[in-house]
Amino acid sequence: MQLNQLFMGLLLLTGTQLKAQQINIPIETFSNALVLQTDSSRHLNTIYFGKKLLQQKEYDRIPGLYKQSPDYTGELASVYTTSGSRNLLEPAITVTHADGNNSLDLRYVNHEQTRISTDVTLLRILLKDPAYNFQVTLFYKTYFRDDVIEQWSVITHQEKGNVILSKYASANLYLRAGKYWLNQYHGDWAKEMQPEQTRITHGIKTLDSKLGTRTNLFQPSVFMVSLDKPATENEGTVLFGSLAYSGNFRTDFELDNQDNLKIISGINNYASPYTLKPAEEFTTPAFIYTLSAHGKGEASRKLHRWARDYKLLDGNGERLTLLNNWESTYFDFNENKLKELLKDTKKLGVDLFLLDDGWFANKYPRNNDHTGLGDWQENKTKLPNGIASIVKTAGLNQVKFGIWIEPEMVSPKSELYEKHPDWVVKQNKRQEYYFRNQLVLDLSNPKVQDFVYGVVDDLFTKNPELAYIKWDCNAVIYNAYSATLKNQSHFYIAYMRGLNKVLERIRVKYPKVPMMLCSGGGGRVDYNALQYFTEYWPSDNTDPLERIFMQWEYSYFYPSISSANHVTDWGKQPLKFRTDVAMMGKLGFDIVISHLSANDLEFGKTAIVNYNAVKEVIWHGDQYRLADPREGNTASVLYMDTQKTSGVIFNYLVNNRYDEGSKLPILLNGLDVAKKYTIKEINLYPGVSSPIDANQVYTGDFLMKVGFNPELKSSRTSVVLKIDAVN
Repeated sequence: MQLNQLFMGLLLLTGTQLKAQQINIPIETFSNALVLQTDSSRHLNTIYFGKKLLQQKEYDRIPGLYKQSPDYTGELASVYTTSGSRNLLEPAITVTHADGNNSLDLRYVNHEQTRISTDVTLLRILLKDPAYNFQVTLFYKTYFRDDVIEQWSVITHQEKGNVILSKYASANLYLRAGKYWLNQYHGDWAKEMQPEQTRITHGIKTLDSKLGTRTNLFQPSVFMVSLDKPATENEGTVLFGSLAYSGNFRTDFELDNQDNLKIISGINNYASPYTLKPAEEFTTPAFIYTLSAHGKGEASRKLHRWARDYKLLDGNGERLTLLNNWESTYFDFNENKLKELLKDTKKLGVDLFLLDDGWFANKYPRNNDHTGLGDWQENKTKLPNGIASIVKTAGLNQVKFGIWIEPEMVSPKSELYEKHPDWVVKQNKRQEYYFRNQLVLDLSNPKVQDFVYGVVDDLFTKNPELAYIKWDCNAVIYNAYSATLKNQSHFYIAYMRGLNKVLERIRVKYPKVPMMLCSGGGGRVDYNALQYFTEYWPSDNTDPLERIFMQWEYSYFYPSISSANHVTDWGKQPLKFRTDVAMMGKLGFDIVISHLSANDLEFGKTAIVNYNAVKEVIWHGDQYRLADPREGNTASVLYMDTQKTSGVIFNYLVNNRYDEGSKLPILLNGLDVAKKYTIKEINLYPGVSSPIDANQVYTGDFLMKVGFNPELKSSRTSVVLKIDAVN
């Protein structure tokens, strides 16, 4: 109480005294500055977000240059907009105090900056309500080199009773420009990452999900906002945003009466008012953003470097190529069939064999997707000698072994459901409703958390040589209810907290084991999940033509090393085309090797050798998108090492109409203008010669101003080129 009285005293100082105490907080990275400033009442506002100025004192001049319509509230530019007092627009936070009051007024108290490393700095800003013992601490974690900021909030209070949080955003950005364009994404199963670009108009545009799990199924949580004009690959100012949260999310875009843009992002408050006890801390997930003045390509490369260095599990490490049995066998396999596939794995030359769905359950055998989820014992009919026998056979074939699980889910027809119906997310007064013939386990329940952790731990305990996990999540949450949770309004948040606890426990005990984040495709792809997983599954749609478009869009936000791309029998394209597309990430195969022709098998084996020679630059180099498949007949992507000495270019014909091809040269990017380069075609199909002259020498200047033609046409629909600097 004394602290509140002291704080109130500070706020009653004369206007002259307060003006003298005006505080600027510049948050600077290599290229950009986000500048915060207190007003005469100690409200903290954003006065600038853009290119960094050479002299910090000049930031003070910026507010006076904007001659816009009045800000009647004084809160349009608030760094964390409240509700119930003066604000008339969308808030970042809404509360009901212990005495029933719905208003909130947050004012600056202090800030502290801590240098974590030469590249990373953490800024903490304390805001407090002068009338209530309620505070919000804003955190800004800046990654200087990559111009990336992680922002989140911690909400707490010391009131005499509980406080209800009705909204609790992670971040509240404020942008000033003449016009704004939003790039967002939508989709469904097998149709992930479909882009849409629209100009932002007045009112509120909301991107959100209420699915509980697999929350990116219809609406991914990533977006771009272009300022003044739509950004292209290499031109324009653009903001990339991504909420690091695997549960329900919400991002609001509101163009206000001054024509400025407010972006508020955080956990979706849908059906989730949160009862906050005194002294309890509510920590929001991180909102991640980067601003580029040189187009979408630069923004994506910044985000890729940041992700590999700081967020993606083992982002600068290696990955395993694999052969998966799913499209070869589906549920129909046995021990002998798997052992034959293991021989094929060795023959092809990949690192690992992955056993997919269908290996478990006995009372209700997992012979289709209607039964068995939750009963994680080896099926005795299919695997009479258990998983251990398959692991041993893999070792004898000099390949590693991985396995599929879906531990968050349960089949209604399972022993687990019969024994623990109270572990299942369902409402007893409602008819059960299924997604993919299954329900979700209640991870808000600590006993369920122990069970899910135990599924993974038991597999490794019994099979220490297990080398890979494919973690699936195919259902959304219907009839949300927890049998053990006292406050059902906390369910969606408690579920995600439970999932994170399980994943944290797994990574403490098994810190390096590769795990694929699969969710029936791209249903759960975000930077919260990817701190526990080495890769994600973009889509169950593995048609290579479709994948070119999907992988293109995913690649803006996620580095290629995190994208699991498999060669399958989807689509009508030849094996070479399918393999070339899958090589733009972490390569895998899901085909029947014994069904390949001699030439196809020879090509596949050679392609893996070629991939192993260039995978380092694909995984850890800089990506440049050269030809957009949505804007022409060709798609072209370059991966270049940071020294600009070696790279690989993937080129595809995406229009099969008569006489289409690469009629014009494609401009390269990311080269050194002064260096000289040779370009050689690799990954040729047996018996095919290349029209590319591998001895021709080009300057980087020529290739970036005039370009290079990969000679795509109906008989050359996929061309992979190796580019190398020469003395």
